[in-house]
Amino acid sequence: MKAIETTATINENGELTLDRSVEVTKPQRVRVIVLMIEEGEEDPDETPTEIAIEGIRQGLREALTGQIMPLSQMWEGIDAELSPKF
Repeated sequence: MKAIETTATINENGELTLDRSVEVTKPQRVRVIVLMIEEGEEDPDETPTEIAIEGIRQGLREALTGQIMPLSQMWEGIDAELSPKF
């Protein structure tokens, strides 16, 4: 079984519209789990705009002042598994 995560919109008729297309070679049955955000809740996958903008500003300040690190060095000491466990 292959897992693909994406977001979608569900309309008042219960029909899903995916936010991005999923490539398939032929029609297939799929399993769908719908996690609905309740009214008043924040989407846990959505970073608030102010936080995202501040992160971009900080990164730009660091780059302009020479506070940079080679990409190869960023991975040193990180011991994470890259494949998700289902």
